[in-house]
Formats: sequence, structure tokens, C-alpha cells
Amino acid sequence: MLGYLFPGQGTVRVGMGAWLHRSPVARRRLDQVDALLARPISPLCARGPLERLVATEHAQIAVTACNLAALAVLDEAGYEPTVVAGHSVGELSALHAAGVLDLAGTVRLVELRARLMAGVAARGGMLAVMGLPVERVEELAAAASAPGEPVVVGLENAPGHVVVSGSQAGLDRLAELAADADKIVPLKVGDAFHSPLMAGAERAWAEAVAAAPMRAPRVAVVPNVTGEPTADLGVLRHALVAQLTGRVRWTRTMEAITSAPPDTAPGIASDTAPGMAPDGVPVSGPIPAPIPAPVSGPVPAPVSVVEVGDSKVLTGLARRTGVRCLSMADPATLRRLAKAVAA
Repeated sequence: MLGYLFPGQGTVRVGMGAWLHRSPVARRRLDQVDALLARPISPLCARGPLERLVATEHAQIAVTACNLAALAVLDEAGYEPTVVAGHSVGELSALHAAGVLDLAGTVRLVELRARLMAGVAARGGMLAVMGLPVERVEELAAAASAPGEPVVVGLENAPGHVVVSGSQAGLDRLAELAADADKIVPLKVGDAFHSPLMAGAERAWAEAVAAAPMRAPRVAVVPNVTGEPTADLGVLRHALVAQLTGRVRWTRTMEAITSAPPDTAPGIASDTAPGMAPDGVPVSGPIPAPIPAPVSGPVPAPVSVVEVGDSKVLTGLARRTGVRCLSMADPATLRRLAKAVAA
């Protein structure tokens, strides 16, 4: 059994994806993503400059391109996950891996999400609070908030690794209040992701998600806002919208992926647009009715968990929760994965 984790935009760096260009199947996938974009992302990933690459409108696309290319490598090797999850924008990569979104649909939604979030007028920031339980960070966030200056827990990354998000004035107050934290690290972002300050993008995003062609997942998906596995397409659409302003419950997500979770809901019929093949390419002639791929019964705990992208960030977070995770950014991962699956 196999779990896939897809990283989010905090993993971008100049030179990302270089190893993927050495794989013909990954290189083809990167070329396909570039062709679907208004402007190709590969040159920016390769050469920067960093200040442009880390900008929201570019970073989300860049990490998604690498996620999808790494997934293509695993697909070619014949692997199929039993459960998937993605961190923040990585959830869209997870939905693609589960068969919910085709390639074109995934890229279009990521491009729109990035543009909408970058265009939000309300500015803010994010702080990583290290060494405190989430309950204590919630207390600090409430104390630091003021009318029009919200501060909330945006990311529960791992025990003792919590990220708060909100107005800059509120974050400054929280930093003064959190004397009991081991460390407070400002994140290099110009926006308050996963907070009420993202509400300006919510309506347009909700409309896009509602209109996007999607199929029932063929494997369980663990959405950020619930941390619970599901195969219900309605739940997945709702969660994709809710995570824009809602909390990423990554600690709970890791618990769900690495344990035997409760029964997941059966899959429902595809609503892929007529005249489109699963990969988003127009086709002619009648299309057979898609066969739903329900996920029924308990999802078995995976024997291996793999971070799918050019990142080791989620691998490090998994280690904090006692979970051994392989990373596709490690050249030895395919060999180790083959050994683990065969055991």
C-alpha cells in the first residue's frame, strides 16, 4: 500500500526540477504543463530570479509542475497510491493523482488560484511558531487579534510546528506575546494564506471549482481542512474552496494516511465535460460512460509514504511525527520504494 504527499509553494527555489529534466517522461510532463500555461514556468524554475519565482502567481505553478512531473515518473514505474494528500496548493496535485482532475484542468485551476490569491487587496504575512502545542498557539492568536487585524492558525504542520497567518500588526503582537516559544520564524511570503484575509478571492475561486470537470476519485483523498480520507466528490469540491481561508490540518492528515482510517464514502459518477477525454484533450465520437471507481471499505495503512515533487519539506515534517517518508527528490527513492513494496 502506498501513500502520496504533494508539497506546496513554500518549497520553491531556483533550480527546482533540474533532476526531472533527466527523465524523459518527467521532461515531457513539464513540457505539457508549459504548453498549457499563459507563460511557461520552466525557465523561471531553472534560472529565477528568486524574487519572481517565490511570488505567489509563479510559486504555486512552479511547485505544481514539479509535482506532476514527479508523479509521471511514478506512473511510468507502475505505482498506484491507495491514498493521497497535498499541502495547500499541493491538494490540486493530489486530486490529479487520484483521477479527479485531468492534467489541463489541474493546471488551469492552479494558475487561477495563484492569480486570485496574489490579487487579494488585504495584505498580511505568516509566522512559524516552533515548540508550542497548537492549543497554546490558538490562545496566542486570539490574544493578538484585533478588529480588522485577525490572526489565526493557518497551518498545523507537525507537533511543535505551527504557522499563524493574518495581519502584520497582529503578527507583531503575537511575536511579543509568544515568549514561551522555542523560535518564531517569519515566512518569506507577502500574503496571509489560509486566513480570513484571503476572503477576497473566495467567490471567484468557488465558482471556478464548481464549474471544473471532475471525476470520482479512484483512491482516497485526505483534504487539508478535514484531515479525514474521503472519496465523496462533493466533499472534495467543498474542501478545495474552504482551504483558501481555512486551516491546513497536516498533522491530522499524516495520522489519517499512516493509520487504517474509517470507511470512506463510495465514489460517485463522473462529471467530466462531454467531448473530453480524461486527459482533457477533445475527442470525437461517442465517449463510453465512465465507470465510477468507488473507494469502499477501510483504506489500508500504506507500507510506504512518498513525497511526490522536487522537495523534502514534507519528508522532514513526517519525520517529526515519527513517519518514515521517501522523497522523489532523492535519487535513491525508486530503488528504496521497490524494496519496500516488495517486502
